[in-house]
Amino acid sequence: MNAAADQPETHRADVPGGRVWPAVSIIMPVLDEERHLAESVAGVMAQDYPGETELVLALGPSRDRTNEIARGLAAEDPRVRLVDNPAGRTPAGLNAALAAARHNIIVRVDGHGVLCEGYIRTAVQVLEQTGAANVGGIMHAEGQTDFEQAVARAYTSRFGLGGGRFHIGGEAGPADTVYLGVFRREVLDKLGGFDEHFQRAQDWELNHRIRAAGETVWFTPELSVRYRPRPDLRSLARQFLKTGQWRREVVRRYPETASPRYLAAPVVTAGVAGGTLAGLAAAVGAPGWLAIGWLAPAGYAAGVLVAGLSGGRGLPPRARAWLPGVLATMHLTWGTGFIIGVRPRQGARSPEALEHAPR
Repeated sequence: MNAAADQPETHRADVPGGRVWPAVSIIMPVLDEERHLAESVAGVMAQDYPGETELVLALGPSRDRTNEIARGLAAEDPRVRLVDNPAGRTPAGLNAALAAARHNIIVRVDGHGVLCEGYIRTAVQVLEQTGAANVGGIMHAEGQTDFEQAVARAYTSRFGLGGGRFHIGGEAGPADTVYLGVFRREVLDKLGGFDEHFQRAQDWELNHRIRAAGETVWFTPELSVRYRPRPDLRSLARQFLKTGQWRREVVRRYPETASPRYLAAPVVTAGVAGGTLAGLAAAVGAPGWLAIGWLAPAGYAAGVLVAGLSGGRGLPPRARAWLPGVLATMHLTWGTGFIIGVRPRQGARSPEALEHAPR
C-alpha cells in the first residue's frame, strides 16, 4: 500500500449533532472519461459530509484528455489524489485506489456517475444502522441527447434492464447486489478486494463473495447516482456484448447464480439467430417448412417495437423512435456475449493473491 495509507484514521465532529463522523475514502477508476470526469468529481467534492474525505483517482492509459483533466483537478484540491492503473481495467484500478486509500469507509464512484446530494452522509448512517458490509442505491440513468435518453429509459424498463431494485427502486433491505457501493474497509481487506479476473461484473462478483462470507449487502432507495449512458449505438453494443460475456463468466464460476432473468437474453438471441438461419436455408433450396423460422425474428421485432413505443411515453419523439432499436441492441448483444463467453486471460490477480499482496 502507499505509505500514506498507513497514517492513522482521522475524524471530525459534526458540531450541530455533537457526533463524530468516520473519515471516508472515495475511489474512482477512470479511463477515457474526458466528457464526464469533471462533473463526477464535482459531485464528490460538493458532498456535505461532516467528516474528513479524500478522493483517489486511478488513472488508466486514456486516449483522450482524461488524465490531463485529472491532474488539473488534483492541483486545485488537495483532497484529490492520483494513482496509476497501467492495466486500464476497472477492477485493477479499484484495487490500486483501495491500496492507496487512507480511511476505513470506502465509497466507490465511476467517472461517469454523479452522487446525489447527501449520498456519503446517508450511506455512512445506513452502514451504522444496519451493520451491513456494503450499502448502495439506485443507478439513475439520465441521458442528454435523444439517443442517451432512449438508453436511460431502457435501463429503467422491465423490457430492458429494469429487473433489479437498483434500476427501478424498491423497499430498503438485503439485496444480492447494489450499484457501486459504500463498503466497510475491513470486509474488503478480508476478502482480498476486487477480483481482477472480472473485467466486467466485478461488483456483482464481490457482492456474491460478501454474502457468502455471512455479511450483508443492503439496498436503500435513499441513495442514487446519476449515470451517463453510452452516447451512440456502437459503444452501447460494445458495452452490452462485454457485459454478457462477463455475466456468463460469473455463471460459470458460480452456477447457482443462473436465473431466468439472466438466461432470457441468450435464449432469445439463439431463437432469433436459429429462426433466421432456417428461413435463409429455405430461401436457397432447403425444405420449405424451414421458412417457418422467419416467425422467430419477425415475432421478436414486433414485440420489441411494441415494447419500445409503449415504454417510450413521455420521451421526445426522436428519443422514443430510438427506443426499439436500443432495446434490441441491448438484448441481442448481451445475449451474444453470454453465448460466446470469454477466453481465459493471464495476469489478472485473484482475491486470494490480492489478500497476500502488500497494502
